[in-house]
Amino acid sequence: MNTELFIKMLEEKGIELSPQQINQYEQYFHLLVEWNEKMNLTAITEKEDVYLKHFYDSVSAAFYYDFSKPLSLCDVGAGAGFPSIPIKIAFPHLQVTIVDSLNKRITFLENLAKELQLDGVTFIHDRAETFGQNKEYREQYDLVTARAVARLSVLSELCLPLVRVGGTFVAMKAAHAKDELEVGKKAIATLGGSLKETYSFLLPIEESERNIIIVEKVKATPKKYPRKPGTPNKTPIE
Repeated sequence: MNTELFIKMLEEKGIELSPQQINQYEQYFHLLVEWNEKMNLTAITEKEDVYLKHFYDSVSAAFYYDFSKPLSLCDVGAGAGFPSIPIKIAFPHLQVTIVDSLNKRITFLENLAKELQLDGVTFIHDRAETFGQNKEYREQYDLVTARAVARLSVLSELCLPLVRVGGTFVAMKAAHAKDELEVGKKAIATLGGSLKETYSFLLPIEESERNIIIVEKVKATPKKYPRKPGTPNKTPIE
C-alpha cells in the first residue's frame, strides 16, 4: 500500500488527512525503520507493508468505532505504537496513554512523539497487571485498545480493569477470533464486560483476515483482577 492509496482508502472511510498528518505518517515510517536497526521493534520494514500492516491496520479500528468524540484512550502493550499512534495522528484531539513493559520501546515512543510533535500522549513503563491495579489509572479510561498482544481471555484481564464503567474495550485480532471469543466469554463477563459487536474484514491487497471485537464495560471489575504479573497468561479465566 503506497502513501497515495493509504490516503485515498482512509478518505473513502470519511477520514481526511491534512498535509501535516500525511507528513507525520511519513516521519513515523522513517523513525520506525531507523530505530529498528538499533532495537527489535518490528519485522515489517518495507514502506508499503508498514503503511498497510501497521498504519492502515491500526486506523481500521476507526471504521467500526467513533474516534471523533473527545476520548481518553489507553493502549496496552503497544510495542512500536500500534494501534494508538496511527489513530492519534488521524484523530489529534485524543488523549492517549501507552503502557508497555519494555523500557526501550518507551524510549522510542517518547522520541517519536517529540519528533512528530504529538500533544496529549503519555508513556508509562509498567506491566499491564501492575498498571491495572494502580488506583490512579484503574477504571479511568473511556477506551482501551490492544492489538494482537495475547489471547482474548488473557487480554480481557489486562485491559478491562482500566476501562471506566460505561467505557469500551476494543481488541484487534487477526484470524481465529471466533474461537478466542468463545473461550474468552467467561473472562469478559467476570471482568465486568459485555460483548457488543464483532466485525470481520479483509485487509486490502493481501486479503488477510482481521477482526475488531468491541466490549462494553457494564460493571466494575472485581478488585482481585488483574492478578499478579504472569498469572493471567499462565492460568487464564476460562
